Amino acid sequence: MSAGLPSAPFEIIVPGSTSNLGPGFDALGLALQLTLRLRIVDLEDDARGTIDWRLGSLPLDGENLIDTAFRWVSPAEASAPEAPRALPSMVVEVASDIPLRGGLGSSAAAIVAGRRLRGAVLCLTSRAALLDDACALEGHPDNTSASSLGGLVTSGPRRHGGVAAIAVPWPRDVRIVVATPQLGLATKTARAVLPAQVPYADAVHNVQHTALLLQALATGDHATVRDALSDRLHQPYRAPLVPGLARALAFEAPSVLGMFLSGAGPSIAALVVDDGREAMTFLESMYRDLCISCDVRCVPAHPLIP
Repeated sequence: MSAGLPSAPFEIIVPGSTSNLGPGFDALGLALQLTLRLRIVDLEDDARGTIDWRLGSLPLDGENLIDTAFRWVSPAEASAPEAPRALPSMVVEVASDIPLRGGLGSSAAAIVAGRRLRGAVLCLTSRAALLDDACALEGHPDNTSASSLGGLVTSGPRRHGGVAAIAVPWPRDVRIVVATPQLGLATKTARAVLPAQVPYADAVHNVQHTALLLQALATGDHATVRDALSDRLHQPYRAPLVPGLARALAFEAPSVLGMFLSGAGPSIAALVVDDGREAMTFLESMYRDLCISCDVRCVPAHPLIP
């Protein structure tokens, strides 16, 4: 085995995420303790790049994004003076508790896992490159940055290309309840309903409320968190695709700071300041009324990734 190639077995663990958090469309992401796990059980430096993906019970009804992200050659790699070493052959066991097409960052986690695996076997360790490459493959940085950094992440494009992302710890006194209905909603479908242009007042509204939300979370101002979750850029347009969303957004209870569509949906997330029982009871009842099977759980935020 060549120097620098890691010894098998080893693991790569990537968190899922919720994004937008109401007003922070394509800007805010929060890593959750739902994880995608790769266990590399065999590694052979044969320059063939053959991978035996052992998915277990995980469904694969489309592209294997882990494999796609792993094999993708970034512009930075392509322009490097020295060509990267040839890819080794591997046996990789994959396990995940991130719902697919649930708005909880399953595709972003797969992309980050693939890039981290490539980094491990090619000795590429730049976190900046991971952020840039994952965003280039996903198309937006909110979920990929959260899966790369952990915690609450604000992200956006740099002036001269690439991704700027800043992660901070999530407040310990705010918990996240997530309801994932058995619907399945492709991000492409959820993005297709968004308008190409929005009213100026709506854009200002979301800028104001995103700033309020970040400051309210940082200072523990729960009353302002309730106000700050208001959105006009994506949830009103996606509501027809997500049964129960309008009802959830209007729900109020003493322990519930507010609810929002998780990513592109159909999962709905609630921010709570207790054990989550009020929010969970409401969401379970709502989906029962809608005759839709749903998984409702309290999901801790994932800590910052060193």
